Amino acid sequence: MSAWPEKFVIGLTGNIATGKSVVRRMLEHIGAFGIDADMLSNRAIQKGAPGYQAVIDVFGRFIVDESGQIDRSRLGQLVFSDPEALLMLESIVHPLVREAVDVLVRKSKNSVVVVEAIKLLESPIYQACDVIWVTTSEPSRQLKRLQDSRGMLKEEAEMRMAAQSGQEDKVAKADTVIFNNGSIESTWEQVRAAWKLLFPEADEGSISTQVTRKLDSDGVQGPKVRRARPGQAGYIADFISAHHEDLETSQEEVMDSFGDKAYLLLEVDERLVGLLGWKVENLVARVDDIVFSPEVSVDEGLPILMDEVEKASNELQCEAALIFVEGALAARQEFWAELGYRAREIQDLDAGAWQEAAIESFRKGSVMLFKQLRNDRILRPF
Repeated sequence: MSAWPEKFVIGLTGNIATGKSVVRRMLEHIGAFGIDADMLSNRAIQKGAPGYQAVIDVFGRFIVDESGQIDRSRLGQLVFSDPEALLMLESIVHPLVREAVDVLVRKSKNSVVVVEAIKLLESPIYQACDVIWVTTSEPSRQLKRLQDSRGMLKEEAEMRMAAQSGQEDKVAKADTVIFNNGSIESTWEQVRAAWKLLFPEADEGSISTQVTRKLDSDGVQGPKVRRARPGQAGYIADFISAHHEDLETSQEEVMDSFGDKAYLLLEVDERLVGLLGWKVENLVARVDDIVFSPEVSVDEGLPILMDEVEKASNELQCEAALIFVEGALAARQEFWAELGYRAREIQDLDAGAWQEAAIESFRKGSVMLFKQLRNDRILRPF
C-alpha cells in the first residue's frame, strides 16, 4: 500500500529519453493525475524557492545566470560529470520534491496518481508507490531523441546517458515494463493493456469531459464537449486539414501529438464543429490549436471549450492558463478580456514556472494570452 491510502500510486521511471513523459501523458489521458517530479526538482531550485540558496552554497555562484536564476545547463555539466556532486544535489532536492509530491497527491481528486521521476528508485518516493512502471528503449533511439528533440550535441547526450544506471537495473525492479522502441500506437497498446490489468473494471478516461451545453435558451440540446481518444486521430486530422489551412496534418501526426497533449472536441448532432489542443504541464495549462467549422462561430463555441479547459485545469490544480493565438483571433482583445485573458509578454509573468511554460510553447508570430486560475499557489512553500 502506498503512503496515500485513498490513492493508487504508479511510480514511473526510466533512463533519459526512453519516453517517460509520453507514457505519463498517456496515463493522464486514460484517467490518472500526473506529477512530473523532475519538473518539481527544477522548481525547487528556482530563485526564491527553498533549494535555491542551498544549491548555490554548495556549488558556487558561477552556476547563476544574469537574471539571478540557477543555470541548469551549467549545473548539469557539473553534476553529470561527478557522481559525488550529483549525490550532493539530490540530498538538497529530493526531500523538497517529496514534500511537494505529497501535497499534490493529497489535493488531487483522482483516485489514481502517476509520479514520473528519472531518479525514482533512488528517492524517498519509491517506497511510497503501489507499483513501479519502467520505460526502456534502445540506446540508439535514446541518442537520436536527445539530439533531435533537445538539441544536444552527441558528446553531451552520451555523457547524460552514461551518468545513469543501466536500464536493466531499473527493469529488474519494475512491475510493468513499457518498451518504447516503435510507434506511438505500440506504446499506447502497452499502456492501455497494463492499465486494464491494474483496473479491469475501470472505464478508460475517467477524467474525460462529456457535457451538454446550450447555445441559446429555447430548450434545444446544444453541442457536446468531450475528450478525444487516440482512435479518433484520423477524424481529428481530417477536420483540422479541412478547416485550417495553416495546420494541415495527417492521422500519424495527430496520433504522435497524443503523446504531448489532449484534444477537446465540440460536436453538434455527432458532427465535429470545433476543437482545441491543450495540455497541462508543471501546473500550467496551455492551449495552442483552435479550429472551428463555419457551423458554429468562435464567439459561440470557444467559450464553451475554454470553460471545460478551465474546469479540468482546476481539477488538475493548475495555477495559470496560457493561450497562443495568431491572426484574427489574436486581434480580438475584447473577446478574450470577457473570458478573463489578457495579452502578456513572457518576461511579465510573475512565476518562473509560468515563464518556462510560455517559452516552451510559444510559436513565432503568435500572441500569448494569460489568466491566473488560482491565487493560492499550491507549491509556493516549496
